[in-house]
Amino acid sequence: MEKWVYVLPLLALLSGHPAHAADVAAGKAKAVLCAACHGPEGKASVPLYPHLAGQHAPYLVKQLKAFKEGQRKDPMMAPFMAALTEADMENLAAYYASLSQ
Repeated sequence: MEKWVYVLPLLALLSGHPAHAADVAAGKAKAVLCAACHGPEGKASVPLYPHLAGQHAPYLVKQLKAFKEGQRKDPMMAPFMAALTEADMENLAAYYASLSQ
């Protein structure tokens, strides 16, 4: 049983996911800025903008990082991405993943 004490943290590091839990409440607070395009509950009313509600958190984090790092380019997203930290991205992803589609 003692070996699991060492193995579980190692697995968390190798999984590529943060060892800490994302903060859904912090994500909801940060999502106020996102609501203009993606809707107040993550359901966009304009077809041009994607629904975020119910998306898988790892997918959302990957897309946010791609915008932040310039791998995905969108002039509408760029100003919002500039100030986001990795924790912000994790929190936003957790919030949107917690919403129903």
